[in-house]
Amino acid sequence: MVVTHSSTGIDKHVEVEFDNGSAYNLSAEYLRVYSPAVDSKIRSVGGEKVIAGRRNVGIMSAEPVGNYGVRLLFDDLHKTGIFTWGYFYHLGSNKFSLMRNYLETIKKHGLSRDPKPRK
Repeated sequence: MVVTHSSTGIDKHVEVEFDNGSAYNLSAEYLRVYSPAVDSKIRSVGGEKVIAGRRNVGIMSAEPVGNYGVRLLFDDLHKTGIFTWGYFYHLGSNKFSLMRNYLETIKKHGLSRDPKPRK
């Protein structure tokens, strides 16, 4: 398993390759929304956990955690989730349905992928 992330600048996607030949290009927004960690930036709307406003989020670093996963540091300073190889595979193989569910959820609650303007 390999995670490709540049060491310079802020990335907007991560490429994950598996020994079985599967490879997935996952956007930073998608990974941030489906981060396996729970943090204070998740908004509960009607009992659903919703993360909105992350369209422009980037990934500052990817750090290996043992042999089982990677910790991503996003430029909104979220870094508490560890993406296991199994979870990366789940996210990659279900990318289109999960992204569609996310888009439907934020639309249902009148939220946006775009960040709120600063005052």
